[in-house]
Amino acid sequence: MMEREEGDGGRRPSKSHGKAREHKEQLERLQEKDPEFYEFLREHDKELLEFNDDDFADDNTQDMDEDGAVQPWASAAEKEEIASPRSITMEMVDSWCNSIQEDKKVGAVRSLLKAFKTACHYGDDKADDSSSKLLTMSSNVFNRIMSFVLIEMDGILRSLMKLPPSGGKRETIMELKNTKLWKKYHHLVKSYLGNSLHVLNEMTDTQMISFTLQRLRYSSLFLVAFPSLLRRYIKVALHFWGTGGGSLPLVSLLFLRDLCIRLGSDCLEECFKGIYKAYVLNSRFVNVAKLQHLQFLGNCVVELYRVDLPMAYQHAFVFIRQLAMILREVLNMKTKESFRKVYEWKYINCLELWTAAVCAYGSEAEFRPLAYPLAQIISGVAHLVPTARYFPLRLRCVRMLNRIAASTNTFIPVSLLLLDMLGMKELNRPPSGGVGKAVDLRVSLKVSKPTLKTRSFQEACVFSVVEELAEHLAQWSYSVAFFELSFVPAVRLRSFCKSTKVERFRREMKQLIHQIEANSKFTNEKRALVSFLPNDPAVTSFLEDEKKSGTSPMSKYVTTLRMRAQQRSDSLMESSVLVGAESSVFEKNIVESNEENDAPNEEGAAVFSSSWLPGKGPRSKQSEVEMKKKKKKRKLKERRGETQALDEDIVEDLVLSSDEEPVMDDSPSPQKESMRETRRRPAKKYAPNKKKLFGNKGRKRKRAD
Repeated sequence: MMEREEGDGGRRPSKSHGKAREHKEQLERLQEKDPEFYEFLREHDKELLEFNDDDFADDNTQDMDEDGAVQPWASAAEKEEIASPRSITMEMVDSWCNSIQEDKKVGAVRSLLKAFKTACHYGDDKADDSSSKLLTMSSNVFNRIMSFVLIEMDGILRSLMKLPPSGGKRETIMELKNTKLWKKYHHLVKSYLGNSLHVLNEMTDTQMISFTLQRLRYSSLFLVAFPSLLRRYIKVALHFWGTGGGSLPLVSLLFLRDLCIRLGSDCLEECFKGIYKAYVLNSRFVNVAKLQHLQFLGNCVVELYRVDLPMAYQHAFVFIRQLAMILREVLNMKTKESFRKVYEWKYINCLELWTAAVCAYGSEAEFRPLAYPLAQIISGVAHLVPTARYFPLRLRCVRMLNRIAASTNTFIPVSLLLLDMLGMKELNRPPSGGVGKAVDLRVSLKVSKPTLKTRSFQEACVFSVVEELAEHLAQWSYSVAFFELSFVPAVRLRSFCKSTKVERFRREMKQLIHQIEANSKFTNEKRALVSFLPNDPAVTSFLEDEKKSGTSPMSKYVTTLRMRAQQRSDSLMESSVLVGAESSVFEKNIVESNEENDAPNEEGAAVFSSSWLPGKGPRSKQSEVEMKKKKKKRKLKERRGETQALDEDIVEDLVLSSDEEPVMDDSPSPQKESMRETRRRPAKKYAPNKKKLFGNKGRKRKRAD
């Protein structure tokens, strides 16, 4: 046996030595035949001439490892692999990791990436092929491979390519593609990115997906060399951004933002279009619990557009033009079906999104021209159906116009929209429908006819009108023309005080009129002391110091109204639904998640410490567990009374579909809901007790009945 081992052991080095001698003879003949070319090689490629026998031995060893041949001189981990060629052990993984960290061996990197590929495709149908050499592994081995590769492989590949440890631009990779280092190692980069993309599609755990995507952010620079992989990564990141929970949407946004910053024009257009489409898909349906998350998604879109404002303007112009074309079609047709295209959450949320973008970048030269067409569209939507049932929609439009006016310092006449609401009979007569349920105007576009007659709806509308009108007047409370600007609103408010039969509304309007008169007196006293004309540029400096300090009566009054509105919204949240518990925690972690991860090893060990393996069995089990959890949460919400009918949120006879939320009826009456509840309660509560109390007699009596 020893002689056989020695013979087998000597056969392998002799083969490598023979190749080395043959290569040396070829170089010597080249030096004799073409000395100029030999000198050229010596100057530009010394590695080709200065070689040793170990290079051939390493390559042959690697080839034999891939073929699964037996090497008597192999290490203990390699012998274990030879003994069981279809399994990966922890000793093998540790030996590869040590070789990479200590000796920087390329062969160990290749072996580890092969094991990483096996881990990513574990459980796939293609993995059943008998040609695969390494198919089985334990959960600990899988966790070790995944955590080490995701944490260390970016630095390993950068060191092989002689790139800086972090960062980089598109031009860096484009220059690297023309070098021999790229031709030698680019297949390692492609293997790492391709297998990581595959396992992202297979994962179901939110924490594992977040960690994987966060580690791939550092290697996103290499995607410029693989356009097909880049498009697939963008698609996957957009999917996780729109549908993920916890911190996954934020991690996905940071991944997309890094792609746009580093790769530039290669992915900007696709990212801008994709994230807008994903936002539209998530904005079809709005309720109190989803409101905060939807606001966060809108902020993400605005933040991504900050990367390239000129290109963002082009996309914003196209999308705003689409909204204008839809509104023009509705104005021409004026049918019930056409009104639904505008009076739906998807359309209104798109207006909210572009309002936020214009407010964020209104001072920039690229986005300022969008303020006028957007204000025209919003004003047209507010005037489309001037009925009391659409008061929540009109108030939302007024709120958007006030935001645009404040951010661009432009006058937008919104007072008539609010004063026309006060002139309608629904707000002037006493309520005939009782107190009614509290109305949250933030999550409503339309209210039912019985709701119009309730006291809570009238109060919500009148208080909102006062708040928005005060906001509008407070923006120009330091203007030299405030007296003329507030004259018509003051006259209309006095008329409402005389006509209304509700005393609390009369008191509210008198207080607003008093503040308008006080502010007019404040500006008139200052105006009497100046000598410039209204068209003089010095008008811009009128009451500039007072504006910075906020000392006008209207500014102080608006501050108190904002506090009252916040208290009212908080009371609605506490009394109706426990709102956005996850979203609030999610927003708190935004700043923390945006920073670089200082301890990735600990996080990777924590994330991949479970026994999860990609494949059909574990995925189905995990999905069953998640379904059970969702059912339990649903039952708890029903018991606590947290689920509410959303009949006021949807346009009448319009059916909306959503992947995450159930579709609610348009106008379910409260009487029907109470009837359903009374039918369900006896079946749940009293039927079991009846059997226990009466036993068999109860059953016989039931049959006799």
